[in-house]
Amino acid sequence: MQAFIEGMPKAELHVHIEGTLEPELSFALAKKNNIELPYDTPEALIAAYDFHDLPSFLKIYYAGMSVLIDEDDFYQLTWDYLEKAASQNVVYTEIFFDPQGHTSRGVSFDTVITGIRKAQTAAEEKLGIRSQLIMCFLRDMSAESAMEHLVMAKPYLGWLVGVGLDSDEHNNPPVKFREVFKLAKEWGLKLTMHCDVNQKNTLEHIRQVIEIIGVDRIDHGVNSLESDDLCELIKSHKLGLTVCPVSNQFVVQSLTSNEIRQMLDKGMLATINSDDPAYFRAYMNENLIALQQEGDFSREDLKTLMANAFTVTWLPEDDKQVYLDQLNAYC
Repeated sequence: MQAFIEGMPKAELHVHIEGTLEPELSFALAKKNNIELPYDTPEALIAAYDFHDLPSFLKIYYAGMSVLIDEDDFYQLTWDYLEKAASQNVVYTEIFFDPQGHTSRGVSFDTVITGIRKAQTAAEEKLGIRSQLIMCFLRDMSAESAMEHLVMAKPYLGWLVGVGLDSDEHNNPPVKFREVFKLAKEWGLKLTMHCDVNQKNTLEHIRQVIEIIGVDRIDHGVNSLESDDLCELIKSHKLGLTVCPVSNQFVVQSLTSNEIRQMLDKGMLATINSDDPAYFRAYMNENLIALQQEGDFSREDLKTLMANAFTVTWLPEDDKQVYLDQLNAYC
């Protein structure tokens, strides 16, 4: 089963590029940029990854960004992720990035997006892995800041496929960003928002993203299972759910295999993703292998999860079909 998972062509739709910053690269960039880290070795840094909820994770996550300064840093970060993903037979990925986490440190928007874009182009050419970019807004910052960054992105619209919303959900409901997402949609961008596991008012937030924001996809969204009405709403809109088993484990002490099984049984478009793989120490294959072992998923189940991912990508229908044909041929 492990060999089957490793060889399967995959799509990843929920991965934060800043969350792929491996400790070794973090130390290398810190040395290059003369930044002092509060740890002596990469091993000590990993040992400090003590997450038990979203805020405790975000504290370390944002601190980790401090080593990313120039265009080459963002290039190397993105190249390393795409190289790792390609080695795990990820053939297509949609990558999140958080520009506010960098502009707030004095790094220009152009530096961030240009470094990422150059690595995407190089990886498609040299590694054969195709990718598209999703700009996320930090929900614990103001809607005005989000709007400013959307305007900053306008010259680069051809490099973006969509916008998302991440970071601390507490007291930051989707409707806070209604106007930002409305404008992004008018500009032709796809929409997604995080509805993290077991957050306050999570069912209301899931309702808002569907009925008020009009998203094309939901990130996480596991708590939708608590409401039959929400499940039906998600199904009727054919919304993909980008579930991240290993990262869920840090919040709910489970890979949510039972919940993912329920989604499949209900005909919901659940997909499997790595979220912040450098911090949770698990990329796509590790997520799928752990999930299969916990939930005893069959090859057919795994194929369905991956077919869901290709189906809900933000690709033209013809391109989706090419990937689905590859998956069917493999299975």
